[in-house]
Amino acid sequence: MSQGLNSIPTGVEKKKRIIPKLRWWMLALFLLGVTVNYITRNSLGILAPELKVDLHISTEQYSWIVGAFQLAYTIFQPICGWLIDVIGLKLGFLICAVIWALACMFHAGASNYIQLLVLRFIMGGAESAATPANAKTIGEWFPKKERPIAAGWAGVGFSVGAMLAPPIIYFAHSLLGWQGAFIFTGGIALVWVALWWIFYNSPDKHTNLSKKELSFIQQDNEAPAVKLPFFTALKIVAKNKRFYGIAIPAFMAEPAWAVMSFWVPLYLAQEYGMNLKEIVIFIWLPFLCADLGSIFSGYLTRIYIRIFGFSQINSIVASSVTGAFLMLSLAIIAITRDPYIAIVLISIGGFGHQIISCMLSALVVESFDKGQMATVNGMRGSCAWIASFIFSLIIGVTADKIGFNPLFIAMGFFDLIGAIFLIAFIADRKCNKIKL
Repeated sequence: MSQGLNSIPTGVEKKKRIIPKLRWWMLALFLLGVTVNYITRNSLGILAPELKVDLHISTEQYSWIVGAFQLAYTIFQPICGWLIDVIGLKLGFLICAVIWALACMFHAGASNYIQLLVLRFIMGGAESAATPANAKTIGEWFPKKERPIAAGWAGVGFSVGAMLAPPIIYFAHSLLGWQGAFIFTGGIALVWVALWWIFYNSPDKHTNLSKKELSFIQQDNEAPAVKLPFFTALKIVAKNKRFYGIAIPAFMAEPAWAVMSFWVPLYLAQEYGMNLKEIVIFIWLPFLCADLGSIFSGYLTRIYIRIFGFSQINSIVASSVTGAFLMLSLAIIAITRDPYIAIVLISIGGFGHQIISCMLSALVVESFDKGQMATVNGMRGSCAWIASFIFSLIIGVTADKIGFNPLFIAMGFFDLIGAIFLIAFIADRKCNKIKL
């Protein structure tokens, strides 16, 4: 009798089902979370023209609101990264997502720029978890040979959210007003939180992962992650020269992305007199191109490896440098007065920026062990957002006086400066198939 009972599968065993290529499904789940992250994040920029009127906010005050988000994002990226390294990706990212979802919804109750500033600071701190979580997801679920391509696909979430934000927010705004738009997008984030809690787990704990795929993921035999105190982890990373080869290019790259996320709607409204409907029709194009740049970036590394014989590291560096040259399109904006040409040039910049951004994430995963990936990518993100914060404040002070053109010229050349440091500190000179 007892043998018969023991032979009956338990409920858990009955429900267990192997899902082929589960690592890509987990990446898709994370990508969906980052997409939601950017929808909530970009809600402010899209609604900014109306908020400025309704809440009597000046351009300079708006820059402080944007700056509050960027400052919090800068401060909390390494903190969130360390938290994720210590308590795990599933719980760490979930906690941050709940906070940013609720903060977005509370935007609906703001009545002045100070209240928006405080809410954006809270939201920025929580949303900063997306950058370190990106590296952690790739490091946990993919072997080294697949990580550049995985990084490219993961980067899609950062831009597809920005691409989807305009129509989603415009739809919510048309039905519910700007207050309802904030509540609606925050609600979407809470739905994703539930999905993350139900379906995500690390490879060694996921019941739907086959032993064969787990072995494939762990083929590099990387050392187990070591959990370090926060300041100890920062100190170790700060002594590594390779970190600065990643951090400085990130610092030079981020102002362009901040402008696309927070300032382009105002730029189109002020320079070309576009209304909200016209802005929504075109503003998604740079982010679509950014999506394509994200996807293309990982495959570009394979082109450099197969055709030119580059090493893995040098193929990632070369892909990032390619993106830096594409960013020159932003400088050309200064010599055009056609809004459609300006949008095309901004779109090329979005394509180039995401190549750079995805490859910098790939370098973090390539250069640091699993116990440091989230922390390092958080520190890399902090360096990027320091630049973003400073540049937004500069725009707030100068845009009404000198216009946006000088700022676009500067952004066009920033990434070439970053590329110099990338080559100097990261490129592999021992590879005899490439001369750098």
